[in-house]
Amino acid sequence: MSSPSLFSTPEPLAARMRPRTLEECVGQDKLLAAGRALGDAIRRGDVESSILWGPPGSGKTTIARLMAQYTDREFVEFSAVTEGVPRVRQIIQEAEQRRQLGRGTILFCDEIHRFNRAQQDAFLPHVERGTITLIGATTENPSFELNAALLSRCRVYVLERLDAAALEQVVDRALTDADRGLGRQRLSLDDDARALLIEQADGDARVVLSVLDIAARQVGRGGRIDRSVVANALARRVPAYDKSGEEHFNMLSAYHKSLRGSDPHGALYWMARMIDGGEDPMILFRRAIAMAAEDIGLADPEALKLAVAARDAYHMLGPPEGYLPLAEMTIYLATAPKSNSVVVALGQSLEAAQETPAAPVPLHLRNAPTGLMKQLGYGKEYRYAHDYPESYVAQEYLPEALRGRKLYAPGTLGFEKRIRERMEYWEKKRAEGAQD
Repeated sequence: MSSPSLFSTPEPLAARMRPRTLEECVGQDKLLAAGRALGDAIRRGDVESSILWGPPGSGKTTIARLMAQYTDREFVEFSAVTEGVPRVRQIIQEAEQRRQLGRGTILFCDEIHRFNRAQQDAFLPHVERGTITLIGATTENPSFELNAALLSRCRVYVLERLDAAALEQVVDRALTDADRGLGRQRLSLDDDARALLIEQADGDARVVLSVLDIAARQVGRGGRIDRSVVANALARRVPAYDKSGEEHFNMLSAYHKSLRGSDPHGALYWMARMIDGGEDPMILFRRAIAMAAEDIGLADPEALKLAVAARDAYHMLGPPEGYLPLAEMTIYLATAPKSNSVVVALGQSLEAAQETPAAPVPLHLRNAPTGLMKQLGYGKEYRYAHDYPESYVAQEYLPEALRGRKLYAPGTLGFEKRIRERMEYWEKKRAEGAQD
């Protein structure tokens, strides 16, 4: 009689290896260790409605299941992607019957951010009455995705992306556990294959276990999992990037701050992450053009021109050749001298305008298109700069209320050093003209 298949279990490895106790959970000690609020509440059997916010594969579903297990409540799983409010009503009805019999219900709503704000309201009265304990899981920032009423009734716990050490534990348990894992298959995993797996998993335990599952099937009992096997099992992962969610703004912020911080390596990396995730390059060009004006300014006037030219070049070339001017622009802006003096000057100018909204234009600066205006002295004492040596003559251009006010102070780097020299020269000429 033939022996049963090594892979006779219908459950994937990720499901089989799901932690059964808090102690088996890895990578979330800040939440689950003794002395931590969530871990202690679960151990006491005293959990309240909560939102678990964290990246994929960080343990949100596992923690929700453990909440039900430790509190002896019914665990009901619900997906906001495939189910709707009618299913919620059914679950609530069953939960009410269960409560009358003395047992509570944990309603686990996966991807709760997929519910719109009106749909989220369906949970509110039942959370308030205690019919259910709602545990919502989301990869998106709850502040943006959940309505305030629901958020105020839930504790928010932030799960961290699993680090390499945590993923190492996941790999070792899966390879050695003979009951639920791959221990009976006596597999070997090369060091470089392990490193590739952990690197490409990007903090997602589910990816690690899914890839190991595929690799084990490929090499069979006693097989050796090398780097090529892992690479084949990984195939090409979908980048962890949401063009409309918080991650979009996080990466765009990282790109801008890398440019501002004069780090071309970081700027190129975040640029590549966004492009690889399907971002519209125009988003990057718009941010870079703004950055050239805001953070470089007159320290390097070429920066703004180059950023605009790179955008136009991308329009002409399209991808993938158009990524070259994008990368060229990124490197140039990151390595250019930095100055925010234009930003400061603009702010001070607007502030001065608000302080003196009625300050009259000095008579000598006014135009005099009519005879009456000429009689009133409009433009009478204006001195035409080109009538004087070096096309400069000392005269006042600010209104009386702002006389002597300095709105722009050039920086000390790049082209602004020359601007500073020019301003000092004109100030000297002004002082000489005032003495004449």
